[in-house]
Amino acid sequence: MSTPHNSAEVGEIAERVLLPGDPRRAKTIAENFLNDVKQYNSIRNMFGFTGKYQGVPISIQATGIGIPSFSVYVHELIHVYGAKKLIRIGTCGGMHEKLNLRDVVIAQGSSTDSAIIHQTFGGAINFSLVADFDLLQKAVVCAKNLNIPVKVGNIFCTDTYYNDYSSPNGTFTSGGLTLDEKMMRHGILAVEMESAALYLLAAAAQIQALAIFTVSNHIFRKEEAPPEDREKNFNDMIKIALDTVIQE
Repeated sequence: MSTPHNSAEVGEIAERVLLPGDPRRAKTIAENFLNDVKQYNSIRNMFGFTGKYQGVPISIQATGIGIPSFSVYVHELIHVYGAKKLIRIGTCGGMHEKLNLRDVVIAQGSSTDSAIIHQTFGGAINFSLVADFDLLQKAVVCAKNLNIPVKVGNIFCTDTYYNDYSSPNGTFTSGGLTLDEKMMRHGILAVEMESAALYLLAAAAQIQALAIFTVSNHIFRKEEAPPEDREKNFNDMIKIALDTVIQE
């Protein structure tokens, strides 16, 4: 059974899935890290591939940008195709002063300005969006074994790429600080646009999920990696994700 967004038949997608936003990154990962690769989806150019990594079946599914697009693919992966372990791999904007371009960030928790929590719980609680501890712990160990430094902590998942309140110019202030500065004071490491949906959907389905990012730009230092880096050269997070997702 396929879906309007994914032409894969049930059984063509592995239980372990990596989730890059960029379809070209999905293709690059499949071609350079997996063996016995088969492409199962090209609808809307949201490429999906299944292959093997160290003998373990792995799928790579592109999701696009933002919570709405991401949620469509993840919902179908879980409820149609039976995915059990999901690792988001993508880029983020560094906020913490100790982060540099190409650093790897593992999201222990995800704070958000999205309405998805309210839509789910009706305002009754502010549900905490957190990674699966087992996957998180294994990712940290895998990174250490690969000799790749990582930063682990809270990130900010936003619904808007361009907005007035979370800009580098700090147009919105709260308690004498811009909102960005206040988030930094409270330990937010970076900003991205999908992790909140991943952690919420995984919690509802009681499956394992983790988000790993590479810093592609720094919000305050106005630094930015070139586009070709984002597509082809952020291999540290890919290696960590692959070594993590195959663990039992």
